[in-house]
Amino acid sequence: MPAKKPTTVSEYLKSLPDDRRRALEAVRRVIRKNLPKGYAEGIQYGMIGYYVPHSLYPDGYHCDPSQPLPYASLASQKKHMAVYMMGLYGDLRQDAWFRKAWAKATDARLDMGKCCVRFRKLEDLPLDVIGEAIARFPCKDYIERYEANLTPSARKKIESKRGATTTKKTTRKTTKTGAAKKKTVKKSTVRKKTTVRKASTAKKAGTRTSTTKKTSKKATTKRSKRSARGRSS
Repeated sequence: MPAKKPTTVSEYLKSLPDDRRRALEAVRRVIRKNLPKGYAEGIQYGMIGYYVPHSLYPDGYHCDPSQPLPYASLASQKKHMAVYMMGLYGDLRQDAWFRKAWAKATDARLDMGKCCVRFRKLEDLPLDVIGEAIARFPCKDYIERYEANLTPSARKKIESKRGATTTKKTTRKTTKTGAAKKKTVKKSTVRKKTTVRKASTAKKAGTRTSTTKKTSKKATTKRSKRSARGRSS
């Protein structure tokens, strides 16, 4: 039976050998200490991930919009450990800064891909440089830079999604407004019917009162006539 994949950061760390766990916990502390406000931590793509949540950036990651926009990751791979920093991806100026800061901070060889820094021992990783790299991109700046670097097709995909979302919201709003208007009209109709009923009832009551008065007057007149005849005879 295959091992269950970790769904939380604590489960991920518990699944590691002691030496790997201690190393990643140390790097994680540095990342969390320097992580700008707005980013969230969780499991993403099978690694410890730091990302822009959908609540801040509903479009998500253009490669998979169901995933929040990735910012950094921390992982234990088969032959090494790695920290991924998307802020360095595709930015020659930031890449140059990082390489220069690394060389100044340590004599350890930099094993780096486009944004992935691989290491086998914690001692080979200049944690201050990692922390500074994480702190360099506030959420808002990172989103703006991410969108500016999107390919035309990816941008079109996002804009299309935004248009569909706006249409849905407008439809829901229109439906709610229509329902509210119907309720208002219904209430108004009920009020009118009630008013008409009350007026009709009052009219009938007035008619009955008037009839009663007339009948009473006639009876009084008859009694007066009888009394007058009796006195005259």
